[in-house]
Amino acid sequence: MKAIAPTLPPRSWLNTVPRPCPQGLAFAATFAGLTIAAAVLAGAVPVRFSIATVFLFAGPHNWLEARYVLGRLPARMGKLRGFFLLSATGIVGLTAGFALLPWLVADISDPAIIGSLYAMWNSAFLFWVATLIAMRSRTNPRFDGGWVWPVALMLTAGVWLEPVALNVALVYLHPLLALVLLDRELGRSRREWRVTYRWAVLLVPVGLAALWWQLSDAPDLPGTDTLTATITAHAGAGFLEGVSTHFLVAAHTFLEMVHYGAWVVLIPLVGLRAWPWQLGVIPAARRGPGWLRGIAVLLLVGLAVVVTLWVCFWLNYETTRSVYFTIAMLHVLAEIPFLLRMV
Repeated sequence: MKAIAPTLPPRSWLNTVPRPCPQGLAFAATFAGLTIAAAVLAGAVPVRFSIATVFLFAGPHNWLEARYVLGRLPARMGKLRGFFLLSATGIVGLTAGFALLPWLVADISDPAIIGSLYAMWNSAFLFWVATLIAMRSRTNPRFDGGWVWPVALMLTAGVWLEPVALNVALVYLHPLLALVLLDRELGRSRREWRVTYRWAVLLVPVGLAALWWQLSDAPDLPGTDTLTATITAHAGAGFLEGVSTHFLVAAHTFLEMVHYGAWVVLIPLVGLRAWPWQLGVIPAARRGPGWLRGIAVLLLVGLAVVVTLWVCFWLNYETTRSVYFTIAMLHVLAEIPFLLRMV
């Protein structure tokens, strides 16, 4: 009798999508809970919530980010030496330039000169990012990076027309980098969690839409104190004219809290692979006892900085906040090359 071959079900995209699992649902529910709570509090008490979130999470999230990056960096640079050197040079140089900008423009009354200084910094930032993308496109997995230079030139022309526009855009786009990085991490280590996480991420635009619906016509935030003025200016009040400062501060605080929640709660759950103090999983620490001690000292100094930041916030919140958000450009820039390596 002739054997009959078994009939296989047709292959479709549904067969390749990981099915949700209980752990993934719990992870997505945690993200959803953080996002909803952040939206509610940001809309109800935006200035107070902004003060509280920065006070509590600014330092710890930077320390946890540094610990995560150390766990993902290779023990030796090898063929990626040029990429890492350019990354480090840009991170330090651009941060120093950004910190100097307020001092440079303090005694300048001509808006055209002030705009030119900001446009110069933004141009350097764009070409640094473009060069990193071009270098990344030539390493595995390779991709076509030829588009990066026309885009960089177009954006550079834009920053010379509106010098501050890119800076305001970074304020709102930077918190979203943590969500992209978390998605990439899930793709590497928890693929079965990724489907429900991506559905939960849709709550972020929904939260922004809800804040806009509630606050777009609301009066500007009350209060003429310098701290409120600093918070509203950081949210883009001086540039986005005609938009309620109540909405701007609420939207920025909401995104910052989502960012902090990702780094303090969610990324450690899937990305650290060990407790933060277990340094043996860090590739560079395995190079020898000297490297292990050096990394331990670096992380201990980081913890001391976190405690110092809390003390400074307690003693003089306004000044500490201004200094922090200037220096915080360092970790904003550091996330860019790290995310490129994960693509």
